[in-house]
Amino acid sequence: MLLIAFAVARPALAQDTSQPTGTIGIEDSAERDAAIATRIREILAQLDGYDDVTVTVSSGIVTLRGTTLDGPAATRLSELVGRVEGVVAIENEVSETTDVAKRLNPAMQRFSKRMQQLVAYLPLAGVALGAFLAVVLLGFFLARLKRPWNRLAPNAFIADIYRQIIRLTFFVAGIVVALDILNATALLSTILGAAGIIGLAIGFAVRDTVENFIASIMLSIRQPFRPNDTIEIGGDIGNVIRLTSRATILLSFDGNHIRIPNATVFKSRIVNYTRNDERRFLIDFGVAYGTDLMAAQKIAQDTLESLPFVLDRPKANVWIEALEDSSVTLRCTAWIAQHESSYVAARGEAIRVVMAALTNAGVEMPEPTFRILGPGGAEPASDRPADKPPVAVQPTTAQSVAADMENQLEELVEGERKNTRKDLLTDKALSE
Repeated sequence: MLLIAFAVARPALAQDTSQPTGTIGIEDSAERDAAIATRIREILAQLDGYDDVTVTVSSGIVTLRGTTLDGPAATRLSELVGRVEGVVAIENEVSETTDVAKRLNPAMQRFSKRMQQLVAYLPLAGVALGAFLAVVLLGFFLARLKRPWNRLAPNAFIADIYRQIIRLTFFVAGIVVALDILNATALLSTILGAAGIIGLAIGFAVRDTVENFIASIMLSIRQPFRPNDTIEIGGDIGNVIRLTSRATILLSFDGNHIRIPNATVFKSRIVNYTRNDERRFLIDFGVAYGTDLMAAQKIAQDTLESLPFVLDRPKANVWIEALEDSSVTLRCTAWIAQHESSYVAARGEAIRVVMAALTNAGVEMPEPTFRILGPGGAEPASDRPADKPPVAVQPTTAQSVAADMENQLEELVEGERKNTRKDLLTDKALSE
């Protein structure tokens, strides 16, 4: 029912309510009506789409009947006829045609005309395409050169970014040149606007990836660590294997790979244990409350200073750190050249030697004790062991402190680095 009502209403919709304005004369002439009709027919004959429209004029009233290809054409017909001199009123009964052949013929004509225009534009389009390819190929040729970009960039990763920028710049320049040849530069703003909207949408969708990429650029420039450095990032400790465009790869002391996103690395607190050659180790010893603390301090400090791998400056130190439940804590610190001596082995050797020196001096290092009262509050007999013989301490050298474990870990890292191609870290780059 809605379709029928719409079909019935279409002729009424096509009729225009606008009528000629002005004063209506009192004279009525058949010759004048014929002249008006002839003039309107001549005008319609020069326009497309009004071949089926008939015109009759009586007493200055123009009646239009027939069909047009579309509704707006019928509306324009009323405006056109109203401009003819002598027209008093217009009865526009023209409707939109439903003949399939008549509707398709103009479309086919437009398609044929556009094909002819396309063929005529082919030589110019070929020139524009040739100019576009020439500009793009020039950009790719310049991007492939190694000397300027590798010299300007701090590392290979930044050099590749320079090359990508050059390619993109020449690609956009090629589009501009081609559109200028075709005299269609107005399309450039549309293309750039669409590209901006698409880029904004993609940027929100891959925000984390873009953040990691930007962090990779900053890390590759600043180089806060080098290959095989022992670092700590957010509680994860290991040796650096490589820095990629997305993540930093560590090898933990257990042999596990730790992959940390570069955005996290860039924003986190980084502790580099390898950058400075001098490194301090710390040892705590608990001695009994009856111990001569000054003598125990001197024994521990003299023992640390006598070790061959301990540096003279900064100087080794021993001080009283805390009072525990059953002991007094002595804190011992000393410095080593960690690039020559293993930190782990040096600390372990220092514990062994200082502990032996304190034991030989009779310094008691008690375990946590509890007082147990028997029936009636009586204390049980003492189970204190008899005096032990002195502990023999063999001298050590810096070479004996080198740990095979750390050397093997470095070998694993070097093997991992040989099996990868993409690494943003380099020993030649400047570091912060």
